[in-house]
Amino acid sequence: MAKGKVPTRDELLAFIRDSATPVGKREIARAWNLKGDQRIELKQLLRELRDAGEVAADRAKTFRDPGALSDVAVLEIVRVDNDGHLIAVPRRHDEENDGPPPRIEIAPQTSRGGPAPAVGDRVLANLKRRGNAAYEARIIRRLGSGTKKILGLYEEPNGGHGMGLVTPTDRKLRQSFDVRPADKNGAVPGDIVWVEATGGALSRRAQVVERVGPMSDPRTVSLIAIAANDIPVEFPQAALDEAERAKAAPMGHRLDLRGVPLVTIDGEDARDFDDAVFAEPDPDHPGGWRLLVAIADVAWYLRHDKPLDRAAYRRGTSVYFPDRVVPMLPEALSNHWCSLVPREDRPVLVAEMSIDAEGHLKHHRFHRAMMRSAARLTYTRVQRAIDGAPDAEIAPLMGAVIRPLYGAYKVLLAAREKRGALDLDLPERQVTLGGDGRIAEIGVRERLDSHKLIEEFMVLANVAAAQALEQRHAPCLYRVHDQPDAAKLEALREFLGTLGIAVPTGQRLRPADLNRVLHQVADKPVSQLVSQTVLRSQSQAVYSPDNLGHFGLALARYAHFTSPIRRFPDLVVHRALIAAYGLGEGGLAEADKARFVEFGEHLSMCERRAVAAERGAMDRYVAAYMAAHVGATFPGRVTSVTRFGLFAALDGTGADGLIPIRSLGPEFFRHDEGRQILIGERTGETYGLGDRLRLKLVEADTATGGLLFEIVDVIERVERHPLPRGQQRPRSDRSVPRRPVARHGPSRDKGSRRRK
Repeated sequence: MAKGKVPTRDELLAFIRDSATPVGKREIARAWNLKGDQRIELKQLLRELRDAGEVAADRAKTFRDPGALSDVAVLEIVRVDNDGHLIAVPRRHDEENDGPPPRIEIAPQTSRGGPAPAVGDRVLANLKRRGNAAYEARIIRRLGSGTKKILGLYEEPNGGHGMGLVTPTDRKLRQSFDVRPADKNGAVPGDIVWVEATGGALSRRAQVVERVGPMSDPRTVSLIAIAANDIPVEFPQAALDEAERAKAAPMGHRLDLRGVPLVTIDGEDARDFDDAVFAEPDPDHPGGWRLLVAIADVAWYLRHDKPLDRAAYRRGTSVYFPDRVVPMLPEALSNHWCSLVPREDRPVLVAEMSIDAEGHLKHHRFHRAMMRSAARLTYTRVQRAIDGAPDAEIAPLMGAVIRPLYGAYKVLLAAREKRGALDLDLPERQVTLGGDGRIAEIGVRERLDSHKLIEEFMVLANVAAAQALEQRHAPCLYRVHDQPDAAKLEALREFLGTLGIAVPTGQRLRPADLNRVLHQVADKPVSQLVSQTVLRSQSQAVYSPDNLGHFGLALARYAHFTSPIRRFPDLVVHRALIAAYGLGEGGLAEADKARFVEFGEHLSMCERRAVAAERGAMDRYVAAYMAAHVGATFPGRVTSVTRFGLFAALDGTGADGLIPIRSLGPEFFRHDEGRQILIGERTGETYGLGDRLRLKLVEADTATGGLLFEIVDVIERVERHPLPRGQQRPRSDRSVPRRPVARHGPSRDKGSRRRK
């Protein structure tokens, strides 16, 4: 056999890192067919790599990637992925210092002995490497479940004598816990605390391990949501130091857009401005427009696998509460170097796009550029300006900036309507806090054309980003929104059938089909109810490297590009574009190209976590606001029907809560799932989805965010049609007697806040 060639440093590193198991010098020499002096040269190269910390060596003189896990490790099973695989992390992994954990998939058990592994279990496992940052784990033995911490409200029912009592803030947990005086760890009545059970899984005994804050302090409301959803709050010091060292980006080879009157348009209370827009007529497309969407160049400041990058990835997204924001980036970046403040040079990634008179995207290109915002505008000021009342700052911008923006918007809006994007214009609840930190007012956020203008510009830029990456055969993290699944769609058809509304069957559903339904009821009392029911029928939007299209927007491809300050998926897309276009430093790292499945799973989880925290905080703020009105009556509408009762939302505030089955009267009720009603077995009285009721507020629990109502009278019942014979379900639902319910009532899925 011919003598081989000694591998280069990079070739040797790649060989060691890609190996599923540690490799020895003999295996390396055999792989390259090295002889004699070449083996001495190889030995010297391995020593240099070991001394530099680029490979790790053990006593058996085998070499491995220093970041790789050992063959046997203690793991904690943390979740189930979308394909049903159990995913684990190393028991002692430190994300802040070690970076994101590798993907470890638990292999299916071949034996039937013992209970199946589950989320929360600790296991000893053999690990086999399956890629650059992925492992398969085969369980050697279960080590038990980790100690479960529970968040709850601490009280002392007997005035400080005897046991304390902790009631969980999670409405799904029905069991309260007793706390001995010796175990209360300084907690006082009214504190929100973390406790751990002390006597096994079935024990009611617990000890306080941490105090979160007093429930009387309105700031504790968002702290409960943060703690309950494990939202990272504190940045590692290394990440803060890195952000503080940031400075102005150099002009370099950037496109100079400082003379273009790009403007930011945001809400009055916005503190960071990460997108700016500009439009002008396009001479190459009569009736069309040339648009610029400039987005803060966060990739210039966040570099691969640095402390800032790891901290931002762990958070995944900023989280917004009525009293605070938990940002994805430190303020030194989000409110300064990455904020497009007026009359300051700021680095941006720009989508340059051309649309024709029909709103079709005809051309797009991405640039790294330097811009200088011409003005920081707000939605209300821009709306007043286009309605004929520009203020002193906007008046000079009307001809060159505002009117062209609206000209392009009208074309994009017409294109949106033509393609049939789902038109769910549900009101968004808005709370105003008073000086004491409590809710002063609950209203509906106004939705103006200026909001829709920015939305359409951002949608177009997101489409262009996905197209650009596809055309350059680069990896893309899509924002996908699949078709409604068959079961949800059938439930929607059944409900709409009771209202005399037909949804096409036997064909692929399109958003336009649902829009026709929405337009049918637009001027009817059930309009919002139908919109909410359609929303709940939708699949959840997620991030994925596999393009499934975006059903709600009626788009074949879509990726988030426009908010890298507050969403890590957008930063991934920025990096991919920088690499694809050869735009310099900060592009997608080679190591990350194999991580897009992991990116999709982790960042989708971060988004779900943020949404759950935001909803939980809003529910608790509203419950605190309503606590002063216990005993009062309000008009409301039934929004959900279950076997254990009805859920209803009050007019105006949107506050929603449970009407327990026990409060409906002294008879048995049958749950007709198809028609979404409860039917009294003796009287035949019905309560169903959409019925308007006058409700008495019985209880408002700030700790859980739960409200309990009783029906005072029926204001208006929805007219229901019998289901077509083919749609009637078998009478399988058993009767439901009135019965006591848990103090905090079951929780429900209230539908996702719109996050396209």
